[in-house]
Amino acid sequence: MSSIEKRLVAALLTAMRSRREEPAAAAQVNAPMSAAALAPAKVREARFSDFEGVAILKRRFDLAADSLENWERLWRTNPALAHSGPDVPIGWVLEAEGRIVGYIGNILQLYHYGDRTLTSAVAHGLVVEPQYRGVGVSLVAAYFRQKNVDLFMSTGAIAPVGKIARAFKTDVLPQADYETVLFWVLRPYPFAQAVMKKLALKSGLSFIGSSLGSLAIAADKLLRRRWPKQTSSDLEITEVAVNEIGDDFQELWLEKIDERPQLLADRGVATLRWHFEVPGDVGSVSVLRCTRNEKLVGYAVVRDEAPDEVGLRKATIADMLVKEDDTAVMQALLVAAYHHAQQTGSHILEILGFPPFIRDVWAKYGPYTRKYPTPIFGYKAVDPVLHKTISEGNVWYASPFDGDFTLIRPSYAEQHTSRQSAPPQTVTVKEHVLSAQPRT
Repeated sequence: MSSIEKRLVAALLTAMRSRREEPAAAAQVNAPMSAAALAPAKVREARFSDFEGVAILKRRFDLAADSLENWERLWRTNPALAHSGPDVPIGWVLEAEGRIVGYIGNILQLYHYGDRTLTSAVAHGLVVEPQYRGVGVSLVAAYFRQKNVDLFMSTGAIAPVGKIARAFKTDVLPQADYETVLFWVLRPYPFAQAVMKKLALKSGLSFIGSSLGSLAIAADKLLRRRWPKQTSSDLEITEVAVNEIGDDFQELWLEKIDERPQLLADRGVATLRWHFEVPGDVGSVSVLRCTRNEKLVGYAVVRDEAPDEVGLRKATIADMLVKEDDTAVMQALLVAAYHHAQQTGSHILEILGFPPFIRDVWAKYGPYTRKYPTPIFGYKAVDPVLHKTISEGNVWYASPFDGDFTLIRPSYAEQHTSRQSAPPQTVTVKEHVLSAQPRT
């Protein structure tokens, strides 16, 4: 039984990883056209009026096209603009004969380190037509040349793009196992069905595999007690919507800043609401409040994703903040997230990132694990002293809240439709290069 379970889980992980590896392989097949056949291309700052041209380019290469409402959110109502001003570039485009052939977005985030407020620039959605990839690196150069930025960030880069970023002196976040995903199987049969669908087996074999696989996983879950358990009775968990985040969250945030010097992405009330209220998002977001004696001592944000192309439904812990890193509060929030995911019908609960002291708490409850094949978090601090401090590995409270990992969430349904309708000659590039949301 254990052997069957291990083989089925291994098969699923292999299938999941293939989603990230296929785009890079497809790109290798399409050799760039000769430079003599190309119209000259120039890099310029992106304008809001470029929305349609960028959307067309993204759709051609199987990136989920953004919405005009989300452009408004990212580059006109972003709370970070109040600190940095409205003249920050929204990104850059590569233009040839009036046509956009390359694009990279530029999203601001604020960070706090001690008494310093830092401006971070997050590269987003890099896409370049194959024949212009030789000059496409100029988009990345423009991103790194921008002024008034303290910290450059990349989350989710595929291997070739990671190499480009390292050429601009970025480093990988020095936290052990940051790329290792922890996950719990909530519904063994749908989970096993997703494995069979991804493996594209015949219907008879798929049914047998799903049945045997679900029994194996259920047995392993029971024998190894693979679920989180409540350990404290003085904590109360309540669930609220994003727009119900209130003043007690602001109070917790200000207390967290003062605890000790940490590099923390801004989590003020305005920023929290803005971050998780994505126009047109087909997933859903819930906020779990943890109180002790009616005082907020921690929260977790849980995303329930739309079903992917094989029907797998996933819940993720997108953010968490706990007063004084109280272990009991971390455990209580994990238990609440697990039960929330069960009630909403998710097949798995997944956690990516977070500092080691949090992951160690969660790892006690028997999660399965898988690892991304490439580093998914890169950074470059302009201040060499800060860069060195980060490189020591104990300063950054890094989580999916950083970068655009949870900031922008196109639906699986949109991506699947895009893949079905894409012209056969286009290159399939599923990752948002430099700041991709890895598809897991």
